[in-house]
Amino acid sequence: MRVAVIGAGVIGLSTALCIHEQYHSLVPNLELEVHADRYTPHTTSDGAAGLWQPYLSDHGNLQETLWNKETFDHLLGHLGSPAAREMGLFLLSGYNLFTQPVPDPSWRNIVLGFRNLTPKELELFPGYSYGWFNTALMLECRTYLPWLTNRLTQRGVKFFHKKVESFQEMFAQGVDVVINCTGIRAGELQPDPELQPGRGQVIKVLAPWVKHFIITHDLESGIYNSPYVIPGSELTVLGGIYQHGNWSEENSAQDHRTIWESCCRLLPALQEAKIVEEWSGLRPARPRVRLERETVRHGQSQAEVIHNYGHGGFGITIHWGCAMAAARLLGSILQEKQQVSPPLPRL
Repeated sequence: MRVAVIGAGVIGLSTALCIHEQYHSLVPNLELEVHADRYTPHTTSDGAAGLWQPYLSDHGNLQETLWNKETFDHLLGHLGSPAAREMGLFLLSGYNLFTQPVPDPSWRNIVLGFRNLTPKELELFPGYSYGWFNTALMLECRTYLPWLTNRLTQRGVKFFHKKVESFQEMFAQGVDVVINCTGIRAGELQPDPELQPGRGQVIKVLAPWVKHFIITHDLESGIYNSPYVIPGSELTVLGGIYQHGNWSEENSAQDHRTIWESCCRLLPALQEAKIVEEWSGLRPARPRVRLERETVRHGQSQAEVIHNYGHGGFGITIHWGCAMAAARLLGSILQEKQQVSPPLPRL
């Protein structure tokens, strides 16, 4: 039984690990492989700061909120283990700031210690009149993706460094099931007008005095279009760019100026920070995550694709919940192909 995951960002690698963990002992002939043209540190996931935080509104999508919660709880369970450091996982507290009162987010009871800001705290941030404080998790992909890769390699998963041009190409090589984790590139494998780039750009600086994340929100300009500052284990990420429909992966001088000036207004001490790196990338934006099974024709027969893409700017936040859901879909395919013997009845 050959299963091929296409894509080696946080979604692809975590889905591969989840599948292997769940099925390698149940399906002795399971052969799992990963195909991608970009690996860490060159994936979209590598550019992300790594803060666990969903969008402010889930638009009533309870399923995505559940996947977010499953991811947070899964990571929280690893926090006390020696693996946490190797994974790039740690706790981080901080502020969400607004210029007007807003309803509490769907994730208020998932994070730790969620509360409204006091008037004294708001004095720290002139121009903002409302906000929240909470503790969340950081998962830095420049550490996490190599950790996932090592785990998969130890388990005998094969990696192929090449661009997959079509699902048919995979099926022609004898692959039984394809798991599509190609992010913004998914539209090249199958047209999807709902999938659009949400271009982002960040500046990474050396500012060891920054100890809390600060995310500002401008309800007029939309998600990620106002300044944010997220300190990591080594570098602090400055951002605030979200350009829907922009396919450019080149750094823009104008966006650099916007980010730098707005973040320095928010935290004037950043003017002393040394700029180390700049990065831009394309969030795979979609009205909702596409996580579903599809039976496709291959010659005279049929083959299976499981789609797992469209996670926008919250791939790290939702990845493990989606990996488990994709693994369950594979389980139903295995069951149909009778590769998994049913559990013995309890006596």
